[in-house]
Amino acid sequence: MKRDERRQLILELLADQGAVEVEELAHRYAVSKMTVHRDLDELEQAGLLRKVRGGATIEAGMQFESDFRFRERQGHEEKELIARRAMELIEPGMTIMINDGSTAAALGEMLPEKRPLTVITNNAAIIDRLRQESGIKLIALGGEYSAKFNGYFGVLTEQSLENLRADIAFISSPAVSGSQAFHMDDDVIRSKRAMLKGSVKSCLLISHQRFGHVALHVLANLEEFDAVITDCSPGDEVFNELTQSGIHLTIAGKEE
Repeated sequence: MKRDERRQLILELLADQGAVEVEELAHRYAVSKMTVHRDLDELEQAGLLRKVRGGATIEAGMQFESDFRFRERQGHEEKELIARRAMELIEPGMTIMINDGSTAAALGEMLPEKRPLTVITNNAAIIDRLRQESGIKLIALGGEYSAKFNGYFGVLTEQSLENLRADIAFISSPAVSGSQAFHMDDDVIRSKRAMLKGSVKSCLLISHQRFGHVALHVLANLEEFDAVITDCSPGDEVFNELTQSGIHLTIAGKEE
């Protein structure tokens, strides 16, 4: 088996399982553990996985977020629940901003239901989905393309956002701890912050599994968002703490 083919199979296995072990990979592909370590080292350098003791994972860490191609294959039902509840905040005629991410992409799939809309986004999946939709005025933010986040970032993105305004921004985050949301990439942080600044209202889209985690950079305090939507309760203690702090936490699929 060729090296590139083996590495692609490792990535596919990671997408299905979320984590792999060196010993398992060496046995599966009939290669040495040293060869597996070299494969994982190079895939980590490409930003496709995170090495851990004895193997690798695509779970987020302090300075790592898994590739968009992995994230879009995980948790479809949860993302759709969050997106469907977020749709309740959108009315025809609005101008909305949507950031990068697979949960945001799930929301992008539903937007034609609320046309006419003006949609401002740096999310490549949403751009591809909406570019030929009638009734959607699509403003695609330029910038440097990131395959890892499947979006556009950098100076051009931020400069464009400085000159745009929206009724509401939908922001996602890979980590929430206490009353703060986090992200591990500074370019991504700046684009999200620019969207928050340019919108009258804002909504955080966050999986319940992301609560209790931190990343390198603080994105925002949860109090900055008009709404925080998750797929199910992050636990009674966390839920009570947030609601007592005045944070409006919406549990998708649960009647309020």
